[in-house]
Amino acid sequence: MGSSVTEVQVRPGIEADAEALADIYNHSVRETAVTFDTVPVTAQERLGWLRSHPVDGPHRLLVARDVPSARILGYATSGPFRARPAYATSVEVSVYCAPGARGHGVGTRLYAALFAALGGEDLHRAYAGVAQPNEASVRLHERFGFRHVGTYAEVGRKFGTYWDVAWYEKPLPGARHEG
Repeated sequence: MGSSVTEVQVRPGIEADAEALADIYNHSVRETAVTFDTVPVTAQERLGWLRSHPVDGPHRLLVARDVPSARILGYATSGPFRARPAYATSVEVSVYCAPGARGHGVGTRLYAALFAALGGEDLHRAYAGVAQPNEASVRLHERFGFRHVGTYAEVGRKFGTYWDVAWYEKPLPGARHEG
């Protein structure tokens, strides 16, 4: 991919994306500590996960697609922060880019579209956990108004190394207040 991302379409994920989404995620599983999963996922498993992210509502999946080639360049998600009902107005967000798409603004486009889509939802906060070190992810989150709220020290072990996870928080404009 060249340095330009002018021909990128961001749209909701569809079932036909499952294999490409699995490939992108599995690269991170096998090669990085950005996810603490240690076993690659199948396209079938990604399909079930994809279906848990509807086109509307607080839990979304958006993909970035290179228009000329139709190649999936990355994806961004919002999902439940925690399972208990009082957490319903909080989401955990993440963004993953294909190896050749990193550093070309794909993550920025995905997050811009995700936060625009979430703007009308009854959400109060977004949270992101960033395995450390990961300066590019820290910069991306700070660019979108996230602030560092704490770090879990050596919370996960992968590749024989303990990794810290820095937690970031962003206010969201859509939450309604209970009377």
